[in-house]
Amino acid sequence: MMTPEIFSLCVLAALLELDTTYAFQLTLSRGIITGPLLGLIMGDLMAGVQIGVFTELIFADVNPLGGIIPPSAAVCCVVTLALYTVGIDLYFGFFFGLTGAALFSVLEKFMRKNRFKWLVFWEQKITQKPSAVNRTVGFALASSFLMNFIYIFIFVCVFGWLMSVLLPYLPAKAHLACKFAYMAVPWIGLATLLPSFRLKTR
Repeated sequence: MMTPEIFSLCVLAALLELDTTYAFQLTLSRGIITGPLLGLIMGDLMAGVQIGVFTELIFADVNPLGGIIPPSAAVCCVVTLALYTVGIDLYFGFFFGLTGAALFSVLEKFMRKNRFKWLVFWEQKITQKPSAVNRTVGFALASSFLMNFIYIFIFVCVFGWLMSVLLPYLPAKAHLACKFAYMAVPWIGLATLLPSFRLKTR
């Protein structure tokens, strides 16, 4: 199940997820950018572009502002494309990607609440020794990256194995239903954006 290609996808996605709030915030973690980048690594740019666009449309109206922690577009893209590399169709993998993205936001909220004690400790350490700021920031980024990677890695492994077991037993109607739902995704995304555009033009 785990190949060097999937491992590379997980590493890159974990790094890109840091761009959401922890580092730079250059919008590299948005689906429209993450999808094609991951597609280039796996050797299927068009699959990456398609998933990136679909993810962007679904999450376009949700931004990580203030206390809002939206589902992770990077996690959605990497789960979908990692499952795709082991033979699971995009129309199945995308919905696992959405699930992984939503669960990641829950995990992120939990981690932020429990990170407060560490923040107090780091603040005291920096106050006592200002030269420790670079090491402290580096440690914070490294720990966040590691958490992202572990989550993505485990999610891909578990659901990749699950789908490889269940896929032969799924009826044709399940494939048809998932294909229909998958093709409806961009229209659902556009339907959520149109009211926002209408409000901004008034």
